[in-house]
Amino acid sequence: MERTSTFIWQKPWTYSAGIELIATDEADGFRFDEKPPLLPEAPDPEVPEVDQTRSTYFIAALPLELRYDGSNDLLDPTDGFRLGGFVSPEISLESSESLYVRSQIDASAYYPVNDQLVIAGRARFATISGIERDFVAPSRRLYGGGGGSVRGYEYQAIGPRDEVFNVPLGGRSLTEFSLEARYRFGSLNQFGVVPFIDVGRVSEDPWPGTNEFRVGVGIGARYYSNFGPIRIDIGTPLNGDDDDPPIAVVVSLGQAF
Repeated sequence: MERTSTFIWQKPWTYSAGIELIATDEADGFRFDEKPPLLPEAPDPEVPEVDQTRSTYFIAALPLELRYDGSNDLLDPTDGFRLGGFVSPEISLESSESLYVRSQIDASAYYPVNDQLVIAGRARFATISGIERDFVAPSRRLYGGGGGSVRGYEYQAIGPRDEVFNVPLGGRSLTEFSLEARYRFGSLNQFGVVPFIDVGRVSEDPWPGTNEFRVGVGIGARYYSNFGPIRIDIGTPLNGDDDDPPIAVVVSLGQAF
């Protein structure tokens, strides 16, 4: 059961409710045939045989979602606000039965300074409660980073990582904030430039922990077509890890939020 907006008809209230039954086989770790070397930089280290471990998860969920859209445009909002959230009680069967709840709330607001400049802001908080992270299927965990999250970082690059292979492990809480200034110019205001800053944190705990906030800044270009804005965002991490690329590029249709 659902009521959703479309490109033709933007509805102020949307909702969805249903049942999800999922069977998924996922990579969830690594196994060494022998103890991994503690000092890989040592001369001629013996590299152990490594296998990727996988688990099969059977998940039943009851997702409920409600959203209010008080903005003036679906793809290019310049005034108003949006507020939404969802809650999803879930049962997961892997080696044992686990009951937990996934929930999220997010909001965005748009303030037109004049005909050419709009200030836009966004906030999001999500959590998984009732279970330890390692018992949640990796695809159901929370991740940060990427074009719809913290620009300047690669997709899902923010948060706890495997100590040996540095792959994202996901978390049980997610906090994000974004702020950008959308300036339009040109004879028909068909072009735009958008400086932005995004902040995000993923924690292994169900509530915001002590993990450092990751910050991405950058600038975007916009072309406002009849169908909607085409955006190119170029961001860089201000306090990323050594393995994070210095630049991340996002190309998409519609504003970032």
